[in-house]
Amino acid sequence: MKVIRTAVRTLFAAFFWTVVVSVLWVLLLAIVDPPVTWVMAEQAAEQATFQRKWRDLDEIAREMPLAVMAAEDQKFMDHFGFDMEAIRKAMDFNARKKGRKVKGASTISQQTAKNVFCWPGRTYVRKGLEAWFTLWIEVLWTKERIIEVYLNVAETGKGCFGVEAASQRCFGKPAARLSRSQAALIAAVLPSPRRFDCARPSGYVARRQAWIVGQMNNLGDLFDPAVRERMRLELERKAARRERRRK
Repeated sequence: MKVIRTAVRTLFAAFFWTVVVSVLWVLLLAIVDPPVTWVMAEQAAEQATFQRKWRDLDEIAREMPLAVMAAEDQKFMDHFGFDMEAIRKAMDFNARKKGRKVKGASTISQQTAKNVFCWPGRTYVRKGLEAWFTLWIEVLWTKERIIEVYLNVAETGKGCFGVEAASQRCFGKPAARLSRSQAALIAAVLPSPRRFDCARPSGYVARRQAWIVGQMNNLGDLFDPAVRERMRLELERKAARRERRRK
């Protein structure tokens, strides 16, 4: 019995300190910009050049956060870190097509947590930590802070991180002056930044850029409360239609 009590106390202490350390770490990075990530360290060692310059959200063209939300996570402003519908679709697809990956299952919040707090890889431990920190940043950070960090730590090319570095390299201008089309082009290469290049876009990237611009035009400014309310009502109508079809 004493052994069991000792084991329970040890597990409780481990969980308690895990929560404490996680919360303090996330709170620190809510006000302090992450200095480096695992992928940055890897790329700095592998590439001859390394580019990254932090920009606060108000120093980035409003088109840029809209572009990445339109491209990767259109429910970003309304979900709590996870897009359950996208996850369900990914699971259904993978059940039918083993070995293939569905794009869009990870939200911007999940990608931010992965980039800042985790190491590269696809192990269950790493995915578990990603989910753990996704919950905490959704609780302790604002949506604006999440998208700001994402836009500064996302890999945007070989040895290139953040939208400021991508904007300077591809267009020779600061991220504050990006046009809608240019922001969409940067967002278009984010899924495979070492394969695609916004400085030399392939036909596929150009088509994806055009699609993203169309989505941006449809969405409007997602930081505008009126636009968010319109999107919320539209999502509710879609959910109601799906429910009626099931019946």
